[in-house]
Amino acid sequence: MLSRLMSGSSRSLERDYSCTVRLLDDSEYSCTFQRDAKGQYLFDLLCHHLNLLEKDYFGIRYVDPDKQRHWLEFSKSVVKQMRSQPPFTMCFRVKFYPTDPAALKEEITRYLVFLQIKRDLYHGRLLCKTSDAALLAGYILQAEIGDYDPGKHPEGYSSKFQFFPKHSEKLERKIAEIHKIELSGQTPATSELNFLRKAQTLETYGVDPHPCKDVSGNAAFLAFTPFGFVVLQGNKQVHFIKWNEVAKMKFEGKTFYLYVSQKEEKKIVLTYFAPTPEACKHLWKCGIENQAFYKLEKSSQVRTVSSSNLFFKGSRFRYSGRVAKEVMESSAKIKREPPEIHRAGLVPSRSCPSITHGPRLSSVPRTRRRAVHISIMEGLESLRDSAHSTPVRSASHSDAFLPHSRTCRAESSERVAVISDEIYSPSDSMLPTPVAEQSLELMLLSRQINGAPCSIEEEKESDSSTPTLAEAEERGRGLRALCQGVGSGGGAQAEQVNKFVLSVLRLLLVTVGLLLVLLLLLIILTESDLDTAFFRDIRQTPEFEQFHYQYFCPLRRWFACKIRSVLSLLIDT
Repeated sequence: MLSRLMSGSSRSLERDYSCTVRLLDDSEYSCTFQRDAKGQYLFDLLCHHLNLLEKDYFGIRYVDPDKQRHWLEFSKSVVKQMRSQPPFTMCFRVKFYPTDPAALKEEITRYLVFLQIKRDLYHGRLLCKTSDAALLAGYILQAEIGDYDPGKHPEGYSSKFQFFPKHSEKLERKIAEIHKIELSGQTPATSELNFLRKAQTLETYGVDPHPCKDVSGNAAFLAFTPFGFVVLQGNKQVHFIKWNEVAKMKFEGKTFYLYVSQKEEKKIVLTYFAPTPEACKHLWKCGIENQAFYKLEKSSQVRTVSSSNLFFKGSRFRYSGRVAKEVMESSAKIKREPPEIHRAGLVPSRSCPSITHGPRLSSVPRTRRRAVHISIMEGLESLRDSAHSTPVRSASHSDAFLPHSRTCRAESSERVAVISDEIYSPSDSMLPTPVAEQSLELMLLSRQINGAPCSIEEEKESDSSTPTLAEAEERGRGLRALCQGVGSGGGAQAEQVNKFVLSVLRLLLVTVGLLLVLLLLLIILTESDLDTAFFRDIRQTPEFEQFHYQYFCPLRRWFACKIRSVLSLLIDT
């Protein structure tokens, strides 16, 4: 009987959690896992489903109830990372863009990277001039619908695709011209490869934008690319710092610091302010991971990084994957038959529409539309609502350019509700609304005090100035009655005072405990012979040496002198 109960309880503890992952082609993969399953288990399931071996470039992203995006950490439990209620919703995306996407070993990997960059182009993350935009869109057309066929592709067929947040008739004609004349005969794989080669040459290839503000309060976007750290501001790139010049990254609250070491021993500190502390921490973690992936030669060189100079303060983080050089070496050893690729070019896409969607919305008259140059400024406006890692807003300024969907309608009207990874959010917090307990207690307290029946008795008993023993006993009974009557009325207030006193006592106990721990650590650092790397690094800092020789040693001599004098007095007596 006991064994059955134990087995039943263990099964209840090991209940399965359901999860839906949105893939790069907008299809969905559903799976279940147990409570203690780590992120690596879920990632391996996805890669097995996709038949993907070069998987180190990819990751799983999710959004918390506060609309902040995160990358799933593979070394930690999935359930402990998710703050929303199951079933969980996540996205499979490119996390580390290949330095040379054309050099990827397998076609399936190149295809997935192609889908990611196509999304970047559509959501305004990949910025380029008009001629480059037309060529990239032509490659997409050739890969998805093949060669131009007058019978299948009537005049204006390119306008039924939505390649960018917005574009003009002139750009549409240029895209159709390139598709008809220059790209005829290219297979989907060849068009995707040429698309990747062209995208790689653009300044914002691989940009994962994080909105921030500089010290002057001007809006800026920080990003980490395969080649270094980028700051975009206004319509230009104001900073580009190579990975070998980035000396250190740290954050405190909403403030992000980037320490740069350039030639001639120049040291620069760039300071930016994120919208929230969570966004700043996410920015810092992304920077640590990107620097480790692209800069280091081996994963054994990865070190745990702290967000603060003090060992007992701040966050600690360590990148747990392989680095780019190791991934390339591993890819070169892949020997298998190329897996079959199921391209989804003609399947309706929720965030990157194809030709089956019908014409795009024309909320702005064509006569008023200027020939749009896909510039840095316009793209950055789109980045505010479509960035990889920024908090998600409920609507985007580019929603007016999204196509109608037959299956997605708002409940209140016939407004289109486009579902994409840039707009979706998992279920909101299910916590109940807190009750205003303090106002309720005060109301009850006033009622009890107004109805207290012992005020006259108190006045009569207080008239006596020299009480006898009997009077004292009577007064004791009166006081006890008073305590019973007023105690019920002032109970809530007394309870609040008790809670406050208890909280103060807990704070004092915690403070004393921390001081004792710090004192013990200080004694170990100064008096013990332990020579671990942790203690050695602390002892070698100039601040510790100054504290040791200027403060600790004189204090120790003073204590020793006092103890000797007390012992001598005790011996003399």
